[in-house]
Amino acid sequence: MGPATLAQVLRQIPPMHDENLLVGPGTADDTAVYRLTGDLALLATVDFFTPVVDDPYLFGQIAAANALSDIYAMGGRPVFALNIMCFPDCLPPEVMGDILRGGADKVLEAGAVIAGGHTVTDDEPKYGLAVTGLAQPAGVITNAGARPGDVLVLTKPLGTGVLAAALKGDLLDEDTINQVTESMRTLNREAGAAMTRFGLKACTDITGFGLLGHAAEMARASGVSLVFRYGALPLLPRVEEMAAMGIIPAGAYSNREYLEGQVGLTGLDQARELILFDPQTSGGLLTAVPSGQAGEFLAQLHSHGVTEARVVGGVVEQGSSLITVEK
Repeated sequence: MGPATLAQVLRQIPPMHDENLLVGPGTADDTAVYRLTGDLALLATVDFFTPVVDDPYLFGQIAAANALSDIYAMGGRPVFALNIMCFPDCLPPEVMGDILRGGADKVLEAGAVIAGGHTVTDDEPKYGLAVTGLAQPAGVITNAGARPGDVLVLTKPLGTGVLAAALKGDLLDEDTINQVTESMRTLNREAGAAMTRFGLKACTDITGFGLLGHAAEMARASGVSLVFRYGALPLLPRVEEMAAMGIIPAGAYSNREYLEGQVGLTGLDQARELILFDPQTSGGLLTAVPSGQAGEFLAQLHSHGVTEARVVGGVVEQGSSLITVEK
């Protein structure tokens, strides 16, 4: 479902009045949050999609990492997950087993457990998780906490959508394939833990609506504008090369259309512009960090293996453009 359609659907949901529902559908946040007690909140999310790679075990890992990311983006700790599987009769059951094994191994790596799930017959494989996590209510991180003067930190390189399309066209070398699949199956656990240690207030993970789609949700919810520097963005290898060849997933165009008139782009050619809207699979976290903490925050990320994390822009007072991207 594209961002425009999703926005229309969310507007039809009646307002939620339960005082314990701390985060619901109103802000397009990554995860629902429900307060159980004064010092304990329940987090719940769900995500699943069609294969982005041919290897079923690797697909299971990537889909699980993608779903778990929503919990990390909200400052939570995953505790258990339920499998969601759509599977065609024409494929051998061993393929399903490999997908489920990949997902289970990634959930185990996250320190959580698979507690069950549901499977239906479908024409095309689809897999993901419904994940439940825990957090302290005061420590929940939403997309509404960005403040002018904060800097924006992105923790993973962009380009998984472009490179997944190139992979289907057999256009990538083995080294590039390894780098993009490693990025997609890597948990955002360390980045989430660092945000909690620093008491950060604003974050979103970068997935199907692309960098600017998810950034726009943060800007709207926070009542601010965001400024990015294209040259500061981490990119996966060969992304610009593939984009210049026209290897662009259809979702990038719908993401761009949804934000038409709300984004100011200066000095970028069309290929680079579309990278900003590229739908990501298991992308990184975009978090707003008070400028005085940015250096130490980055140092901790790098020391814990989040080596691609970098400052990519900043938060300013709300202006005529929701987002501005400079060359």
